Amino acid sequence: MALLLLLVLLTVCSAYPQDLSGKMFTFPQETNTAQVRLTTSRQDLRAVTVCLRSFTELRRDHSLFSLATPSAANDFLIFKTIADDGIQIWARNNHRTFGGQNYKFNAWLSICSTWDAASGLVQVWIDGKPSSRMFVSSGSNINGPIIIVLGQEQDSHGGAFDIKQSFVGMMSDVHMWDYVLSPHEIQNYAHRFVGFTPGNVLNWRELAFQTTGRVLIEDEQWSIT
Repeated sequence: MALLLLLVLLTVCSAYPQDLSGKMFTFPQETNTAQVRLTTSRQDLRAVTVCLRSFTELRRDHSLFSLATPSAANDFLIFKTIADDGIQIWARNNHRTFGGQNYKFNAWLSICSTWDAASGLVQVWIDGKPSSRMFVSSGSNINGPIIIVLGQEQDSHGGAFDIKQSFVGMMSDVHMWDYVLSPHEIQNYAHRFVGFTPGNVLNWRELAFQTTGRVLIEDEQWSIT
């Protein structure tokens, strides 16, 4: 049984859309290969909201969400930097760093980020608490072919992974929208309210994805406080 499990973990897993309610991706070790590639039919985005939940003890830089196109390896990236307790949000290969965020280790966090091509503004929300709004890039859409990766940070379209930027931990409830989610909706997501509206680009309840390397799909584990 153990050998069979290992073979499953090391094999590229391809799947039709699945309902991952009550599940999480576990990235159990530092590698430059283990990843989850998310599939969407949307190839032109004039705005983005990404929400996810993560749990890690990493005290180094690491990627939380990486979207690349041939013209921009960091077309939309959520990246944790160890310096200044910061979170970098990248859009169209430009970024802003949001320092002083309450990014807790060994705890589940709700992380949402928004960007709009018209205004060029980005914002990050941690556990439903907003950052300031900052200008990053305006005037052009994210235009495919789009590759979205969890677990690694793309330095080229679909590759050039750095082991020291990989994610180790658990991740769940990944959603993406092609518009800026309202503060009310972000609060609904953060607090797991019944009225939460699933993503229309990526939907955890109907997710098409491929796993490569040692990535597990397990029952979610939530701390009781």
